[in-house]
Amino acid sequence: MSAVDRVFDELRAAGRKAFVPFITAGDPDLAITALLLAELARRGASVCELGIPYSDPIADGPVIQSSYTRALANKIKLAGILDMARQTASKLQSPVVTMASYAILYRHGLERYVNDACEAGIAGAIVPDLPVEESGGLVELCRRADFSLIQLVTPQTSRERAIRIANTSTGFIYYVSVTGITGEREALPQPVIEQVSWLREQTKTPICVGFGISRPEQVRALSAVADGVIVGSALVRRVAEGAGKPREQLVREVGDYAASLVAALATSKS
Repeated sequence: MSAVDRVFDELRAAGRKAFVPFITAGDPDLAITALLLAELARRGASVCELGIPYSDPIADGPVIQSSYTRALANKIKLAGILDMARQTASKLQSPVVTMASYAILYRHGLERYVNDACEAGIAGAIVPDLPVEESGGLVELCRRADFSLIQLVTPQTSRERAIRIANTSTGFIYYVSVTGITGEREALPQPVIEQVSWLREQTKTPICVGFGISRPEQVRALSAVADGVIVGSALVRRVAEGAGKPREQLVREVGDYAASLVAALATSKS
């Protein structure tokens, strides 16, 4: 059982839902990334998602793309990110998982990536551009290491394929709420509630919904059917807007926003 599995077991036993925040590693720098991870964990994050900057982002909207560009311009490398995690992750109340393109894992070496991530205290990975049909090797490596491999289901995924993805995902399933790219949205598509409800009946693996979520009312609506919510662009935007402020203020303001979403989850009913 991975650290992510344990978190969801504890949440289910307590009748609570997960808040999964996303931030970009190295934006604006790795020291602030470490502070943000600690603050998000302190403010109630169940699992923290750490984006590994990549020059050709997968399904990322302009906010996250821009954060990757800034991090890469600052010469952020995987080795530095792992070193930051090594000094930070084990001290957090919440497990950390990476969001990384398969090209990054492949270039590093799949087994080496899993081993290095585990050694750094990272609990799992989301690999958005890895098709389930080609994931068998990584699935096995992750299972042997108790390292969660979180896979994605989208509104266009066939039901047969969604079940296959659910059966190979560990930790949780990342349900993409909208077709297209990441980014804050005024409203989420109505069918997402029905689709997530159906998937939840097919699997015991927890389901967290991401893409487009930024408001307490969206969090409350999704918590009725999902096991948790993932919030990325809204947090990354606040990090970018706070770049010129003292780091303590930036971290506090991002933490305040995260806490408002955690509070919305706490007041929702499943």
